[in-house]
Amino acid sequence: MVLATRLVRHLRRRRLFPRFPPPVNRYNPLQNPSPVSSSDYFTRSPTSFNHNIQSFYAKIPSRSFSWDAYTGGTSVDSGGSASGGAAGDDALIGNSKEGLELSPVDGSETGAGLSSLGTDGSRMMEEAVEESVWYYPVHAVITLLDGYHDLTGLPWWLIISTSTLALRVSLLPVLILQLKKAGEIAKLFPKLPPPFPPPLSGRSFRDQFLLFRKKRQELGCPSFLWNFAFLTVQVPSFLLWMTAIRRMCLDNHSGLDSGGTLWFQNLTDFPHGILGPVFPILIASLHYINVQVSFQTFKFENYPGILGLLAKYYKLYLDILAIPLLLIGFHIPQGSLVYWVTNSSLTLVQQLSLRNSYIRMKLGLPELVVRMRDKISRENVLHEKSGLLEHAISADSLSPEKLLDLALENLAAGQQDKALPLLGMALEKNPELVRAWIAMGQILCSKKLFLEAAEHFESAISKIQEEEDVLLVLAYFGAGVSHICQGNKSMGIDHLKRLAELKEPDGPMDKACYYSGLVMLGSTLFQEGEKSEAAKYLRIAAAYDPGANRYLKECEDG
Repeated sequence: MVLATRLVRHLRRRRLFPRFPPPVNRYNPLQNPSPVSSSDYFTRSPTSFNHNIQSFYAKIPSRSFSWDAYTGGTSVDSGGSASGGAAGDDALIGNSKEGLELSPVDGSETGAGLSSLGTDGSRMMEEAVEESVWYYPVHAVITLLDGYHDLTGLPWWLIISTSTLALRVSLLPVLILQLKKAGEIAKLFPKLPPPFPPPLSGRSFRDQFLLFRKKRQELGCPSFLWNFAFLTVQVPSFLLWMTAIRRMCLDNHSGLDSGGTLWFQNLTDFPHGILGPVFPILIASLHYINVQVSFQTFKFENYPGILGLLAKYYKLYLDILAIPLLLIGFHIPQGSLVYWVTNSSLTLVQQLSLRNSYIRMKLGLPELVVRMRDKISRENVLHEKSGLLEHAISADSLSPEKLLDLALENLAAGQQDKALPLLGMALEKNPELVRAWIAMGQILCSKKLFLEAAEHFESAISKIQEEEDVLLVLAYFGAGVSHICQGNKSMGIDHLKRLAELKEPDGPMDKACYYSGLVMLGSTLFQEGEKSEAAKYLRIAAAYDPGANRYLKECEDG
């Protein structure tokens, strides 16, 4: 029934289905002064009927709606009098034995209906089906806006603006909840194994993902889908409100033609005149500003590789999108533009507000992470390029753990020169930070300062209390590699043998480091002529990494 109703409305809009039957030349006693009774009228020969009525009958298709059913069963008896005392002209229309049938398409002489339109009929049917999907939600929004207008009596442009504000306020709790969940995820993410198996790890995708999910559940980390919670609510709401207001404008909803203000008095009209470009320019400008604010704290240099490249091109795409939005704005009714401008303005206000530390504290949101992308000094943080004071944060006021976290962030971003002074300051404040010793050793080893690197790794080994600590794997591996690279193979072999005596770690990254140490140990022993012992360690490594089989085969063949 809904589909039929929508189809009829669609045909009417295309002027294919008139709201009323075609006019017929009915008997009017005022036009003909000679009195003629209904019975006399019906006793006339068929050729005396009005020509317009006959031509109208000829256009009726073979299959349509019965006029008898349409008129509630009014009929004419054999004597020519209408049942129920109907007027003569009404009885005339209901006098056929077969019943008068209305064609849904006026003017179809063959009764083919929509077939005369070719493929346009099927296309209109598809459009009607598509419209029926949004019919109930859009109709509900239109009814809501009508009720709001009847209750307050405000002009329509204020109705649209304030209803948009109410919609955004109602969605705000979802955004706050998402930000809280995202803060928990960011806090626990460093403790989680990667969801995808590392290269040469030997793990299948299924096993690695099950390990990731198990660890996430143990830590109580929220699902990563929370990052898309607000998006899944905001986008449908925006489209629904936009579609409803656009439908009201296109259907010339009552009051919209005079419900505007200033230069947009008629909300059903499209932008025109000297001030016509105001709304399109506002929409494009607000979109561009929102994109810049969103990426304000995002630094592409902190994300090397494919991730940083994708983020860079995504921002470029959003920047260029402002041009199509400017052009689209000229082809949208002004009522829809009022909604769009209001929504974009509220988005900008929301972004700026949620960056305020006081507002975040009142909402219970975690503080934004301050990215130390600057040149670190003993007193404060200076901007590396411009030399301007960007963050007046005294390095002495930071705890050793905080300095270590900042150093690890820079190290993960490939900025070793910025991480080194932070690690040095952290070790000065707390020499027991094992992770700082290991991180410092890794940086020195990458700079080919193997002697200093070995000293830092050995310092970390001496400070680790528990034998099962996974940091021992990193420390023994780093110390062994540093000694071997500087030519002290005996010391390197001793450290790597201690690594082989440790229990296999659970973490994928630690496990990869563990078996890499075994491969290094086997290769070094093979070079020293201890082939049987080298083969023993290579067999263990080959069970985890099949790539070690070629070293094992070379060892056994040699």
